[in-house]
Amino acid sequence: MNKITCICLGVRDMERSVIFYRDQLGFHTDSQDNHLRVCFFDTPGTKFELYPLDLLAKDIDANDPPVYHDGFGGITLAYNVDSRAKVDETIELVRKAGGRIVKEPQDAFWGGYHAYFSDPDGYYWEVVWGPDFRFDENGLLMF
Repeated sequence: MNKITCICLGVRDMERSVIFYRDQLGFHTDSQDNHLRVCFFDTPGTKFELYPLDLLAKDIDANDPPVYHDGFGGITLAYNVDSRAKVDETIELVRKAGGRIVKEPQDAFWGGYHAYFSDPDGYYWEVVWGPDFRFDENGLLMF
């Protein structure tokens, strides 16, 4: 069990979230429909899924669905890049897409460079470059 094959975000508005991720941030999916019941994006190594929040909560427990609190549940998603400039470029892309910039690009205490934004449902993403980050031929972060 040493892998993550899919990350699912429960979203409040499927159409808004599909447009945000697919059309504005460039995540790839074969579907061009905005009115999806579920959407899977092709990301290297892991699938990324959007699913209606209320249905996801009911799927977890139909009798006592978990309560949603403003998108932060102690989890952040990360987008690792290979240069400081790409942190800045990504944050500008998110800004133009209507994402909320939570932390402007800046030096990190550990020697890297990073920023945070939140998507339309309040999920937090870190965009981060590190001086020791190495990527394989597929652009996947290696440790």
